[in-house]
Amino acid sequence: MGKLKLVVLDWAGTTVDYGCFAPVAAFDKAFRAFGVQPTMDEIRAPMGMLKRDHIRTMLQMESVAAQWRAQARKAAEEADVEAVYRVFEEKLMESLSDYAAPKPGVADTVAQLREMGLKIGSTTGYTDSMMAVVVPEAARQGYAPDYWCSPDSVSGFGRPYPYMIFRNMQQFGIAGVHEVVKVGDTVSDIREGKRAGVLSLGVIKGSSVLGLTQTEFDALSADERAQACGKARQTFLDAGADAVLQDITELPAWLGER
Repeated sequence: MGKLKLVVLDWAGTTVDYGCFAPVAAFDKAFRAFGVQPTMDEIRAPMGMLKRDHIRTMLQMESVAAQWRAQARKAAEEADVEAVYRVFEEKLMESLSDYAAPKPGVADTVAQLREMGLKIGSTTGYTDSMMAVVVPEAARQGYAPDYWCSPDSVSGFGRPYPYMIFRNMQQFGIAGVHEVVKVGDTVSDIREGKRAGVLSLGVIKGSSVLGLTQTEFDALSADERAQACGKARQTFLDAGADAVLQDITELPAWLGER
């Protein structure tokens, strides 16, 4: 395994909330409250970012911006970001505990990583108040990393800034970025890892990039599954991923070959 000492895992879509649906539903409800109807692709494109940054990014998208101007008679401003965020946060907090279940194989994978002598860190696009719901519920259902860090811990500089990864490194006394691997399910995860200078891996099954529930994924034909997974894999590679795993359960074997 070489000198790797720390694995930094994302939360929603990577270790919990198969398909990353909690924030998607909340973003959809928040924008619709202002008369804007974003597509699923528009909602998912910035996934993994700090949630206010996510909203800012969406408001700059051509279709979303045009709908906003049509409704508000002006371009979106920072006060509008805050207004959408307040609705988003309310909707997310109402349902967050329902989306904290660990994805299949996560608990066993983490146990294997610990047996390999690795520390389990984590980063997220959620805030501390959101994580106050997710962390204990995930732990109750069998998943608890050694450490977690939200954008609140780094002065709001969430993904794609690398500072949450550096905070994880500080927590465990990791001296070099070559000793760390980041694993996530969004383009923002990959960019976070690359900007930190660490190995960055994408995970396809249950990811926001794939955007399917487990039932929807299992219902695909072999050809449909191959096509969907191939498209997701390319998205991760285009973002700079060092490798792409079909499933998070493949992580111990991949690391064991380093």
